[in-house]
Amino acid sequence: MSLTAILLGLAAAVLFAVGSAMEQSTTKLEKPTRTLDPRLILHLLRRPRWVLGLMPAAGGVVLQALALRTGALALIEPLLLAGVFLAVPLSAAFNRQRPQRRDFVVVALGVVGLAAFLAAADPQSGVSEAPVVDWLPVIVAVPVLFASCLLLARRLTDAPRGIVLGIGTGLLYGFDVSLLKTITVQLEGGLGVVLANWHVYALMVGGLVALILNQNAFQNGRIAAPLTTIVLVDPIVGVVIGVTVYQETLSLYGARLGVGVGAAALIVFALWLARRSR
Repeated sequence: MSLTAILLGLAAAVLFAVGSAMEQSTTKLEKPTRTLDPRLILHLLRRPRWVLGLMPAAGGVVLQALALRTGALALIEPLLLAGVFLAVPLSAAFNRQRPQRRDFVVVALGVVGLAAFLAAADPQSGVSEAPVVDWLPVIVAVPVLFASCLLLARRLTDAPRGIVLGIGTGLLYGFDVSLLKTITVQLEGGLGVVLANWHVYALMVGGLVALILNQNAFQNGRIAAPLTTIVLVDPIVGVVIGVTVYQETLSLYGARLGVGVGAAALIVFALWLARRSR
């Protein structure tokens, strides 16, 4: 494990937390809109706090990209969850509310679950780029799962809706960050190399859709429910893509497999507990 990569990942987590708290506290002031309605973003662009919140979020993306150059995708992604501990009190302060103990419990369970999974899986870096054929199953699965989240969210309200929309958002973020791993390598060959490949265009589309859906998720419940869900699903997607596309390796066998299954159950319980957030 690279200490530099870990420190960059933690710094990215802090920036994401600050940006998310600023965005969520502003988004809650807007009237709920239909899912993926671009007019929500147009309204938010008129609010200075939301616009300023994009800056630390963008900084987090840059630091995350740097961390991915030296660390495994399955290692860097879960570190983002550490920032949610900061996002909860920040969001409460922005919304002039007191932080809820349940929110910290949800985050703590998620951290323990992911930490246990990492310890058991012992993720190792693989390749930096992969052929299109290796991406095809992911390119098919992501839209199908994303559409399923949108359909289910139509039947829900409040925190449960925020969680389901958070799953869809985390799905796209995990996909986007996986693309970013290849794009950072392509940049070494110059901008022309990046523009000649499909990854950057998929990142643009996925990033825009994820940004809109993220704000939809933030409008439902306190920040702990949607943000914890996003930051939990994001690394899970990253792990799956890391193993299936980038040939990263996990050590989930024997006793480690049992720990991994237990960790997954703890993560599911954290999401179940988050659904009761209001």
